[in-house]
Amino acid sequence: MTDQSRTDYKAVCFVDMPFGKKPDLASGVTVDFDSIYELAIKPAIREAGLEPIRGDEEKTGGIIHVPMFARIFLAEFMVADLTLSNPNVFYELGIRHAIKPFTTVPIFAATGSLPFDVGMVRSVGYQLKDGQLTADGAEKLKTAIKARLEEAIHGSAQADSPIYQLFTGFPAPVVPEPVEQFLKDRLSERSGFHDKIAAIPADALQEQKRRALNEIQQDLGEIAAVRRGVLVELMVAYRDAELFDEMVKLCEHFPDYLQANSFVKQQWAFGLNRRKSAGDRDAAIKLLEGVIKERGPDPETLGLLGRVYKDRYKEAEGSLLAQGYLDEAISAYTRGFEADPRDHYPGVNAVNLLIQKGTSDALKDAERLLPLVSFAVARRGGMNSNDYWDVATVVELACLGGDWPTAGRAMPKALVRSTKAWMLRTTCDNIVLVRKAFDNAGRSVAELDEIINHFKARIVQLERNEKAITDHQTGQQSRNIS
Repeated sequence: MTDQSRTDYKAVCFVDMPFGKKPDLASGVTVDFDSIYELAIKPAIREAGLEPIRGDEEKTGGIIHVPMFARIFLAEFMVADLTLSNPNVFYELGIRHAIKPFTTVPIFAATGSLPFDVGMVRSVGYQLKDGQLTADGAEKLKTAIKARLEEAIHGSAQADSPIYQLFTGFPAPVVPEPVEQFLKDRLSERSGFHDKIAAIPADALQEQKRRALNEIQQDLGEIAAVRRGVLVELMVAYRDAELFDEMVKLCEHFPDYLQANSFVKQQWAFGLNRRKSAGDRDAAIKLLEGVIKERGPDPETLGLLGRVYKDRYKEAEGSLLAQGYLDEAISAYTRGFEADPRDHYPGVNAVNLLIQKGTSDALKDAERLLPLVSFAVARRGGMNSNDYWDVATVVELACLGGDWPTAGRAMPKALVRSTKAWMLRTTCDNIVLVRKAFDNAGRSVAELDEIINHFKARIVQLERNEKAITDHQTGQQSRNIS
């Protein structure tokens, strides 16, 4: 990787300060802020392994407020110079303190005292001589800023916002995904990294993907000093390649501010559940319950929590623990669907597991939810949707409700829309659960057997195709070596 590409992936430190030379009305001297930036602030940030950006260095066009707010919201670190009590700097610092518990470093020239409201903030003072930094002063300021940034990078997260210091558990605002993506694009956070990930062939062997992604990660250098957008994209790439051990280990090395991100926690829990090492599922539950406590119930988090308990239920089948895991899974899926009835995923799983439970109360709940879930998937196009999971949900719901004509019409569409064997296997496993519930209730399962057989046949076909691709690649590699 070139030095330039490493720079593109470094975490951003936004510098919030006046530009040029500005008069200090209190002392009567003119302060050269550009000199302060060039001699102390910029080198301190770079020596800490970060990429500095000041407002006047912004290269994006359009309305100036958009990139400004993008920097305040998304820059991993921020240095704010409070000298002169500049109203723009204080306004932007206030926004930063409201949305970021930590990673903000205020500095000020000791030409006067700080205003009362920021007097409690842990700040870095520096000395000026006739409005200029001396060589000794520049070195001291650079060293102090670098130390604070390295403390934020390598140490445990310490709240530097007075809001988060004074009010324990104060929740950071959640930036809506479309807004965050727009702001990221304005900051060019991806810097070509997406193309680097996309260059890995989709049909590459898993071991090839592991080597390629590991090499990309190693080239990034110090993880804590890499842009969060780059780290999140690498995490998702590991997930999509089903390299769950690497995914979990990456999350474990994320800086504290990123580990606190709700999306990261969700994906981290997903990876833990799929890795299945000792203690992984307990850790996944803890992460997901933490997200729910912080943000309230949402279908994504509760759907993931339901999946963890569902997997535990299937593995504990026949033991005393199975019923407890089943009840926890039903509760999570039901709460997820009720949090947003437009999301059919937790709903169809809740109905399936309620039928598994098979008690009169459970079957009544399943009967209540079934039409609501059917309506939710119908709004997304139902069996005419281009999304495999929508069509697969139609098949599952039809099986759950014993609507064999609908199941028969939707099944071929699902088989055609599937691109990977694991997708069909997931649906087939759910239908097998329905079959067991019907069998236990003494209901006919002949139609379900036929549907399951069709899914299994398609799975075998896709697995053969995938194996043929793998064999071809392996043979090609052997020929290249010889």
